[in-house]
Amino acid sequence: MSATTGEGSSKTRRSIIVLLPLAGFLALAALFYVGLHEGDPSMLPSALIGKPMPKTDLPPIEGLVRDGKPVPGLSDATFKDKVTLVNVWASWCIPCHDEVPFLEALSKDKRVQLVGINYKDAPADARRFLGRYGNPYAASGADRSGRESINWGVYGVPETYLVTRDGRIAYKLVGPIDARNLTSKLAPEIDKALAKSD
Repeated sequence: MSATTGEGSSKTRRSIIVLLPLAGFLALAALFYVGLHEGDPSMLPSALIGKPMPKTDLPPIEGLVRDGKPVPGLSDATFKDKVTLVNVWASWCIPCHDEVPFLEALSKDKRVQLVGINYKDAPADARRFLGRYGNPYAASGADRSGRESINWGVYGVPETYLVTRDGRIAYKLVGPIDARNLTSKLAPEIDKALAKSD
């Protein structure tokens, strides 16, 4: 074998070695792109679906009142014998602002109870948020550390959980409630939970 043939094959090997990381990066980028554009983020799986809700004991948001009465926090007793929507929210969460009209509409449905978990928020900011947009929650617990929300399986805010009368998590919606997912996903799940408990 001539010296030039040996040099040519070592150059080819070096070129392949240099291009391997680039090819790997492009393959990963393609996977992320497909995942972002084809997946529905509201359909993130939850290991808690069908299982009992986690033990919940959250104090009320300090100083929060509704109709002249203090708004209670959350405990296991809050959920007893009620179909409940649990909305995880924060004043600093932009999509939480967008879903308020839909939460207000859900709070008027007397078949279900709407409660909130205020996630990693300052009490004054939470009160200001609810003072500005209205308070749709029958109860709202303050989760200042975020630990209780982790037990619920929260990825980020907003998220909404549907809990059956027997305390099981029936459905989880990731992201803000909007006209589309309220009609196509959340309302049918509420109807199913109500039918099971009749």
